[in-house]
Amino acid sequence: MPALHRYDAVIVGGGHNGLVAAAYLARAGLRVLVLERLDHTGGAAVSARVFAGTDARLSRYAYLVSLLPQRIVTDLGLRFAVRRRTVSSYTPAHRGGKHTGLLVSGDQARDREAFARLTGSEREFAAWQRFHGMTRRLAGRIFPTLTEPLPTRAELRARVGDDTAWRAVFDRPLGEAIEEHFADDLVRGVVLTDALIGTFTHAHDPSLRQNRCFLYHVIGGGTGEWNVPVGGMGALTDALADAARAAGAEIVTGHEATSIATDGRTAEVGYRTADGEGTVAARHVLVNASPRALAGLLGEEPEPASPAEGSQLKVNMLVRRLPRLRDRSVDPREAFAGTLHVAEGYEQLETAYRQAAAGQRPAAPPSEVYCHSLTDPSILGPESARAGHQTLTLFGLHAPARLFARDGGDAVREELLAATLAQLDAHLAEPIADCLAHDAEGRPCIEAKTPLDLERELRLPGGHIFHGDLAFPCADEPYADAHGGTAAGRWGVATGRPTVLLCGSGAVRGGGVSGVPGHNAAMAVLGG
Repeated sequence: MPALHRYDAVIVGGGHNGLVAAAYLARAGLRVLVLERLDHTGGAAVSARVFAGTDARLSRYAYLVSLLPQRIVTDLGLRFAVRRRTVSSYTPAHRGGKHTGLLVSGDQARDREAFARLTGSEREFAAWQRFHGMTRRLAGRIFPTLTEPLPTRAELRARVGDDTAWRAVFDRPLGEAIEEHFADDLVRGVVLTDALIGTFTHAHDPSLRQNRCFLYHVIGGGTGEWNVPVGGMGALTDALADAARAAGAEIVTGHEATSIATDGRTAEVGYRTADGEGTVAARHVLVNASPRALAGLLGEEPEPASPAEGSQLKVNMLVRRLPRLRDRSVDPREAFAGTLHVAEGYEQLETAYRQAAAGQRPAAPPSEVYCHSLTDPSILGPESARAGHQTLTLFGLHAPARLFARDGGDAVREELLAATLAQLDAHLAEPIADCLAHDAEGRPCIEAKTPLDLERELRLPGGHIFHGDLAFPCADEPYADAHGGTAAGRWGVATGRPTVLLCGSGAVRGGGVSGVPGHNAAMAVLGG
């Protein structure tokens, strides 16, 4: 049970953002309590031994790091590191009657040759260089603002200082810029995938939700690189929990927040445990949960907007060996070290979107696969390492929650998993099923999580990994008008109630494993 009846700050939810906020506030001398519903901290950023009798610790939900600022790691003294992947991506293809593909290694000479071999000229490589030069400029100018007071749209545009890049990402559907730069369907698809991660949309969506998703996937660290967390995602949240406790924060698990009451000056948080119920008072309440969950805690109806809907199939595997590829020119240890794109051509992505939007399972489900243990073998225990096992993570796109409404989603999950693996198998020289390890009970080491699973297990609204559609990292006019005069508004964490702040993915600059909303909510409390 909580040690005190009153705290300076109570944080609802012990995911990574809540832990970041707790560590900052405790280091500033505040009395801090974190209430976590589950029996462990970490939220979606955890490591687990998923398969019985195996000693591999997989990043069960979130799995790569890009948006976590080094500033947070340094400020909090975290014992945590990331490792760069040796390859960016590999996309298999079947052209001219033979199996081939596009390996993007980051080596300019090698990549130029790879693009020319696939497309027949150096045109697409030159376009690739121009386009990603533009996104790197955006990254270098926008990423540092994420841990600063929230800029207005005009201020952020001036910071970017590149009208062409601004229009391509902030003003026009992303598909226009992709089609202007690239001619090859496969290359177009590889670029578009960053706009579709956990987001059910298409290249020409007039709402620009694809643009907002794309932006957050290309600005991380000021470079857009996606790195491997050494020790798995749980290593990050364990380090954050250690930092918060070391600074004096109190963290209690098995405590589910059930209500928040506030008079505008102080607040009271109700909670439930296996042994009963209780309340704690606080000057500030930071909610590391979705805006929909916040409304429920306040006893209010959610905002009258479209409900959040997740759109992904997350598959975890432990394999005895990496599968051989039909494209014999590529070593599997390179192909799986980066992001291996499957059925993600531009037209394939559009077709899959239209089928899913019509309530049908995509005939060729798109996905991307990567092997954590190639870059960071520390997640493998001694037995798995000796056996030569590897981990594989598959992230399927265009799998909206609506598809799984029938029969609780179990039958559809299995159908979609089989169809997704069939698309992968089309590019392998051996079925992926033949490479799977088996657990202590003889079952294949593979599990699949749908949006309904994520909602049930992690309380993500509609299974949406970002708690809802992402927002551009600036204050639009309605937000500025409503919240601009408050510290919470200046940091993008306002809820309209002075004592209650959002510190999770539903904040203006939320989404992904970043710690940014936790940092920003702490700064608002501290008057930064």
